[in-house]
Amino acid sequence: MSVFEILKERGFIEQVTHEEEVKELLDKEKVTFYIGFDPTADSLHVGHFIQVIVMMHMQRAGHVPIAIIGGGTAKVGDPSGKTDMRKMMTNETIIENGRKMKAQMSKYLNLDGVNGHFVNNADWLDNLNYIEFLREYGSKFSVNRMLAAECFKQRLEKGLSFLEFNYMIMQAYDFLELNKRYNCKMQLGGNDQWSNIIAGVNLIRKAEQGDAFGLTFKLLTTSEGKKMGKTEKGAIWIDPEKTSPFEMYQYFRNVDDADVENCLALLTFLPMDEVRRLGSLEGSEINKAKEVLAYEFTKLVHGEEEATKAQDAARSLFSGGMDSSNIPSSPVTKEALEKGLDLLDVLCDIGFIKTRGEGKRLVKQGGIYVNEVAVEDFAKTLTVTDLDEDKITIRKGKKVFHQLKL
Repeated sequence: MSVFEILKERGFIEQVTHEEEVKELLDKEKVTFYIGFDPTADSLHVGHFIQVIVMMHMQRAGHVPIAIIGGGTAKVGDPSGKTDMRKMMTNETIIENGRKMKAQMSKYLNLDGVNGHFVNNADWLDNLNYIEFLREYGSKFSVNRMLAAECFKQRLEKGLSFLEFNYMIMQAYDFLELNKRYNCKMQLGGNDQWSNIIAGVNLIRKAEQGDAFGLTFKLLTTSEGKKMGKTEKGAIWIDPEKTSPFEMYQYFRNVDDADVENCLALLTFLPMDEVRRLGSLEGSEINKAKEVLAYEFTKLVHGEEEATKAQDAARSLFSGGMDSSNIPSSPVTKEALEKGLDLLDVLCDIGFIKTRGEGKRLVKQGGIYVNEVAVEDFAKTLTVTDLDEDKITIRKGKKVFHQLKL
């Protein structure tokens, strides 16, 4: 099966600029392609990881990935899907975030400079001569067409800065530059990047009369169309210091039944026959599929040992065994407990709630437990008397745990 058919069968592909040509190209040639990553954080998150998995499928099929960090475009900011202008980052932050992202991607992709590349678009964008750039490429872009692009529509209502208006041109120029340097013929990206990708394809075809193609894949969303990969504490990060393997496992162990098959197809390398079998399970049996999903994705990201630890800890908690070695935890001092810690403040600090009002409602509904005892008073204070073998276990609902440890 060709890689195009693999991506299509697994549900990745949303839009393609020249479908038949792309199919033929991927079958006949070793194609160099690229995906861009904005270095707006010091770690990839689950949403980014969909793109990494696509690159893994492509590289396994013999194609050459370029992971491009937007060190230059990050200074402009992508308006796609944003209602407000992005915050400007310092150059030092951009460089450090890019360094950490490269280290993460190198665990999953061969970026040795031959079979795959990691580049920073600041290398060519930082030193552009503005007048020369406008004279050379400005005529290749239609302002009317740019304003009609989906990525700008939302921002036009609230105000789109000229700075951000340049983002599409900068990304298109990235594709042109990669085409010249690496014979890069394809740009891939999330569906929110369609307008930017088309701009790059058109620029290469106009400026170089060369072949260029674009393909977008679906964003990681629930069956209701909401973005996945976020909890009360924020994004599910690939960095284990930001999201532990246990937290990652628990997140996917608890996805809605309707999302299991889609997640198995997009986030694991299980054969599609097995994905469909697991996705078709019903009732309590679907929990077996959720365990497979959680284990396979955690193994892909963090390795088999960490995935097994997370699975063992989760199963122990479900069975009441309370193996707590891999439960997310925070340090606490005996002195602080002797003074007393307000429970609602603690729930906010560990990310179980966003507001005290939310915490009060949860307690009233019987949704908060301390050492497996339901809390009845939202004014409860945690003290040394709550310690159980030098720790306090807090549970939200049936499945979300956190511990305070001395």
